[in-house]
Amino acid sequence: MKQFALNAVVYAALCFVGTAMAASSLKLEHGWIRWLPANLPAAGYVTIRNDGGKPMKLIGAESADYGMAMLHRSAQKNGSDSMERVDSIAVPAHESVVLAPGGYHLMLMEPKHPIKPGDTVRISLHFDDGEALQAAWPVRPANAQ
Repeated sequence: MKQFALNAVVYAALCFVGTAMAASSLKLEHGWIRWLPANLPAAGYVTIRNDGGKPMKLIGAESADYGMAMLHRSAQKNGSDSMERVDSIAVPAHESVVLAPGGYHLMLMEPKHPIKPGDTVRISLHFDDGEALQAAWPVRPANAQ
Protein backbone atom coordinates (compact mmCIF):
# COMPACT_ATOMS: atom_id res chain seq x y z
CA MET A 1 0.00 0.00 0.00
CA LYS A 2 2.89 2.37 0.78
CA GLN A 3 4.34 1.74 -2.69
CA PHE A 4 0.98 2.56 -4.30
CA ALA A 5 0.78 5.85 -2.34
CA LEU A 6 4.36 6.72 -3.29
CA ASN A 7 3.67 5.97 -6.96
CA ALA A 8 0.55 8.15 -6.84
CA VAL A 9 2.52 11.07 -5.39
CA VAL A 10 5.28 10.71 -7.98
CA TYR A 11 2.72 10.49 -10.80
CA ALA A 12 0.91 13.61 -9.54
CA ALA A 13 4.20 15.51 -9.32
CA LEU A 14 5.17 14.53 -12.87
CA CYS A 15 1.77 15.61 -14.18
CA PHE A 16 2.18 18.99 -12.46
CA VAL A 17 5.67 19.48 -13.92
CA GLY A 18 4.44 18.50 -17.40
CA THR A 19 1.57 20.97 -17.17
CA ALA A 20 3.85 23.74 -15.95
CA MET A 21 6.28 23.10 -18.79
CA ALA A 22 3.47 23.19 -21.35
CA ALA A 23 2.24 26.62 -20.21
CA SER A 24 2.90 29.28 -22.81
CA SER A 25 5.46 32.01 -22.26
CA LEU A 26 3.60 34.13 -24.83
CA LYS A 27 0.71 36.39 -23.87
CA LEU A 28 -1.62 38.47 -26.02
CA GLU A 29 -2.74 41.79 -24.58
CA HIS A 30 -5.03 44.60 -25.73
CA GLY A 31 -6.02 43.00 -29.05
CA TRP A 32 -8.53 44.89 -31.20
CA ILE A 33 -9.64 45.24 -34.80
CA ARG A 34 -10.07 48.49 -36.72
CA TRP A 35 -13.18 48.13 -38.85
CA LEU A 36 -13.38 49.92 -42.20
CA PRO A 37 -16.56 50.45 -44.26
CA ALA A 38 -17.42 49.04 -47.69
CA ASN A 39 -15.73 45.67 -47.06
CA LEU A 40 -12.30 47.31 -47.06
CA PRO A 41 -9.65 45.23 -45.28
CA ALA A 42 -9.66 45.55 -41.50
CA ALA A 43 -6.52 45.80 -39.40
CA GLY A 44 -5.73 43.85 -36.23
CA TYR A 45 -3.56 45.21 -33.43
CA VAL A 46 -2.21 43.51 -30.31
CA THR A 47 0.69 43.47 -27.89
CA ILE A 48 2.57 40.14 -27.85
CA ARG A 49 4.53 39.60 -24.65
CA ASN A 50 7.24 36.94 -24.50
CA ASP A 51 8.00 36.06 -20.88
CA GLY A 52 10.14 33.11 -21.96
CA GLY A 53 13.88 32.75 -22.32
CA LYS A 54 13.94 32.12 -26.07
CA PRO A 55 13.02 34.42 -28.95
CA MET A 56 9.89 33.56 -30.91
CA LYS A 57 8.55 34.54 -34.32
CA LEU A 58 4.97 35.28 -35.24
CA ILE A 59 4.60 33.55 -38.61
CA GLY A 60 0.90 33.80 -39.39
CA ALA A 61 -2.66 34.40 -38.33
CA GLU A 62 -6.12 33.14 -39.13
CA SER A 63 -9.73 33.80 -38.26
CA ALA A 64 -12.92 31.91 -38.99
CA ASP A 65 -14.49 35.35 -39.58
CA TYR A 66 -12.12 36.35 -42.40
CA GLY A 67 -10.99 34.52 -45.50
CA MET A 68 -7.45 35.83 -45.28
CA ALA A 69 -5.18 37.19 -42.54
CA MET A 70 -1.67 38.42 -43.32
CA LEU A 71 1.19 40.01 -41.42
CA HIS A 72 1.89 43.54 -42.65
CA ARG A 73 4.04 46.54 -41.83
CA SER A 74 3.30 50.18 -42.56
CA ALA A 75 6.31 52.20 -43.62
CA GLN A 76 7.30 55.44 -45.27
CA LYS A 77 9.21 55.18 -48.52
CA ASN A 78 10.28 58.18 -50.56
CA GLY A 79 7.97 60.44 -48.56
CA SER A 80 4.81 58.37 -49.00
CA ASP A 81 3.08 55.82 -46.81
CA SER A 82 3.06 52.23 -47.93
CA MET A 83 2.27 48.77 -46.61
CA GLU A 84 4.20 45.61 -47.22
CA ARG A 85 3.59 42.01 -46.37
CA VAL A 86 6.10 40.41 -43.99
CA ASP A 87 6.81 36.71 -43.48
CA SER A 88 7.36 36.94 -39.72
CA ILE A 89 7.61 39.29 -36.78
CA ALA A 90 10.31 38.66 -34.18
CA VAL A 91 9.27 38.59 -30.51
CA PRO A 92 12.51 38.71 -28.48
CA ALA A 93 12.84 36.83 -25.19
CA HIS A 94 11.64 38.81 -22.16
CA GLU A 95 10.26 41.59 -24.37
CA SER A 96 7.02 42.72 -26.01
CA VAL A 97 6.20 43.58 -29.59
CA VAL A 98 3.35 45.94 -30.31
CA LEU A 99 1.29 45.60 -33.46
CA ALA A 100 -0.19 49.10 -33.75
CA PRO A 101 -1.37 51.69 -36.28
CA GLY A 102 1.59 52.93 -38.32
CA GLY A 103 3.68 49.79 -37.77
CA TYR A 104 3.24 46.03 -37.76
CA HIS A 105 -0.38 44.85 -37.95
CA LEU A 106 -2.62 42.07 -39.18
CA MET A 107 -4.39 42.69 -42.47
CA LEU A 108 -7.81 40.98 -42.34
CA MET A 109 -9.53 40.51 -45.70
CA GLU A 110 -12.59 38.83 -47.18
CA PRO A 111 -15.02 38.91 -44.23
CA LYS A 112 -17.17 35.78 -44.23
CA HIS A 113 -20.18 37.62 -42.78
CA PRO A 114 -21.04 41.23 -41.95
CA ILE A 115 -18.70 42.54 -39.25
CA LYS A 116 -19.27 45.87 -37.53
CA PRO A 117 -18.03 47.88 -34.55
CA GLY A 118 -19.17 46.27 -31.32
CA ASP A 119 -18.68 42.72 -32.64
CA THR A 120 -16.02 40.33 -31.36
CA VAL A 121 -13.78 38.37 -33.71
CA ARG A 122 -11.66 35.36 -32.77
CA ILE A 123 -8.09 35.51 -34.05
CA SER A 124 -5.47 32.77 -33.86
CA LEU A 125 -1.80 33.76 -34.02
CA HIS A 126 0.75 31.13 -35.09
CA PHE A 127 4.37 31.01 -33.96
CA ASP A 128 7.49 29.33 -35.35
CA ASP A 129 7.60 26.70 -32.59
CA GLY A 130 4.15 25.39 -33.58
CA GLU A 131 2.28 27.21 -30.83
CA ALA A 132 -1.00 28.97 -31.62
CA LEU A 133 -2.66 31.51 -29.34
CA GLN A 134 -6.32 32.37 -29.72
CA ALA A 135 -8.14 35.41 -28.42
CA ALA A 136 -11.40 37.27 -28.93
CA TRP A 137 -10.77 40.80 -30.17
CA PRO A 138 -13.32 43.62 -30.09
CA VAL A 139 -14.12 45.40 -33.34
CA ARG A 140 -13.80 49.18 -33.08
CA PRO A 141 -14.79 51.93 -35.54
CA ALA A 142 -12.43 53.33 -38.17
CA ASN A 143 -11.51 56.38 -36.05
CA ALA A 144 -10.45 54.30 -32.99
CA GLN A 145 -6.95 54.65 -31.62
